[in-house]
Amino acid sequence: MAQKSIAVLTSGGDAPGMNAAVRAVVRAGINKGMKVYGVYRGYNGLLNGDVKEMNLRSVSDIIGNGGTMLYTARSEEYNTPEGVKKAADYCNSIGISGVVVIGGDGSFRGARDLTGAGINCIGVPGTIDNDIACSEYTVGFDTAMNTAIQMVDRIRDTAQSHDRCSIVEVMGRRCGDIALQTGIATGATAILVPEVQYNIERDVISRIINTQKTGKKHFIIVVAEGVGGVQDLAKYIEQRLGIEARATVLGHVQRGGSPTLRDRVVASEMGYRAVQLLDQNIGNRVVAMQNGKITDLDINEALDMKRVFDKDLYNIAMTISI
Repeated sequence: MAQKSIAVLTSGGDAPGMNAAVRAVVRAGINKGMKVYGVYRGYNGLLNGDVKEMNLRSVSDIIGNGGTMLYTARSEEYNTPEGVKKAADYCNSIGISGVVVIGGDGSFRGARDLTGAGINCIGVPGTIDNDIACSEYTVGFDTAMNTAIQMVDRIRDTAQSHDRCSIVEVMGRRCGDIALQTGIATGATAILVPEVQYNIERDVISRIINTQKTGKKHFIIVVAEGVGGVQDLAKYIEQRLGIEARATVLGHVQRGGSPTLRDRVVASEMGYRAVQLLDQNIGNRVVAMQNGKITDLDINEALDMKRVFDKDLYNIAMTISI
């Protein structure tokens, strides 16, 4: 029987823990007697032949590194039928029968297309935003939040020293999970997320005024990237309340850094599960966490699911952040 060959790539935005997932795929595959290839710079690597066979030592000491050793990129060429066929033809030319794709929804759509072209693909959710509907947790989320709370804690030190209001924008375009959990963890007076319609007077100004009445003189407002407008909000608070206000956009600092224990472990579990599926010649699946357990589901079902915002946790935040 010919030796089975699989490949692993990272696509879309980088996330801490991607390296741990790559490591798990490489070592689990080799353990099962497979030949494992690393594909560089996402789907572009399959179009340009930027592929290298990996061994056990190829992934030594990467589990604690942020970013992705395989690099990542978006590919316009791949997003065409011709591009998908070219990638599939390349896989066939070197005997790759399956690919593990670590990324977000866009990456999974690419995996579905490649599976349709005859190459089994398994998606592993890697994105700091935690915005994959089929999975309650995505690789990189915990590290991003821990980075965010470290930054907000530092900002609080100077806000407290100056009796200041600090408005902090964290990542999350369509998903407010980073903002919500960071806001709770840092005791933010107000948290603005794209999933909950807000009124500045009710949800920011009134909360600050009510907190002032209890003797508090400095305030933290956490805003999701998808809400934005933090500079304007700072100006409005200054004009409306006469409090010195400063806005800070944390930006890409949240993507970097050594992954937390949780991201390392979950990434390892998910990467291993992906190899198990490919070993059974199963494709068109997404590995996910549901009810705290690693499972998998059909990629079409996964992409059709709608993400549910944790409104109960949001209500808790609004109650205790006073």
